[in-house]
Amino acid sequence: MSITKLTSGLYIVATPIGAARDITLRALDILQAADVIAAEDTRNTKRLLDIHSIRLEGRKLISYHDHSSPSRRDAILKVIEAGGSVALVSDAGTPMLADPGYHLVKLIKEAGHKVVAAPGASALLSALCVAGQPTNQFFFAGFIPNKEKARMDFLQAIAGIPSSLVFYESPKRLTKTLAAMVAVYGADRMGAVCRELTKKFEEVQTDTLGALQQQYDARDTPKGEVVIVLGPPVIHALSQDDVDAQILTALKDFKVKDAANEVAKATGLSRKDIYDRALRLKDS
Repeated sequence: MSITKLTSGLYIVATPIGAARDITLRALDILQAADVIAAEDTRNTKRLLDIHSIRLEGRKLISYHDHSSPSRRDAILKVIEAGGSVALVSDAGTPMLADPGYHLVKLIKEAGHKVVAAPGASALLSALCVAGQPTNQFFFAGFIPNKEKARMDFLQAIAGIPSSLVFYESPKRLTKTLAAMVAVYGADRMGAVCRELTKKFEEVQTDTLGALQQQYDARDTPKGEVVIVLGPPVIHALSQDDVDAQILTALKDFKVKDAANEVAKATGLSRKDIYDRALRLKDS
């Protein structure tokens, strides 16, 4: 079979997230023809190449991951400057989506060279397809921090986003994360825990956050990579008494301006209206 030579550049190649056949014909062509393959884990990539009968035949398979040095990026740039082609692959899915690649792509583009996407499998998109949550707008938050305070701060920082949220998480931290989400977003917000996507034991559990927390608290630690998809925030109608109570609580810890900012952020109401109301309550 003849192999068409690739034009010089960096090729971002999506690979399967589970089922080995979830790879595009174009991706296989690129992996067959690239002068160099830069892989997050060369052992995993070698197995994928073997499955699809792709031989290196003298071509280089090198490692490129989150901890790769600038010198490794420079070496890849030199291949492209010399007219060569480099295929970038992660362990699974699409590079650049919570996977290595940003600094390399930035370097290649700033040097004036071509960057080409060969799209395909993605845990992010697969989870959105099966979670049963709105997909017209979504925010990909990536991996959740490990430590408790950092986790809570992270979740609170994106609490006001009026769309579905998507997170990657380790199964070992799933119950702690669900508990934190209940604390920050409320037990009645809808969500889905998607596990082992495209694999034999794929599982998707869709329910309220409170119900999901109870379910996974009662189970053994699940296996496999996890994607959590939350639906948009639950909007509760606030009475004036509810708003006044939040303002009075905030005034105990903040000056009027700061209290108004905090309450406006929490409720989505006009900061000016909250500020005016806070002044009246403070003087009453």
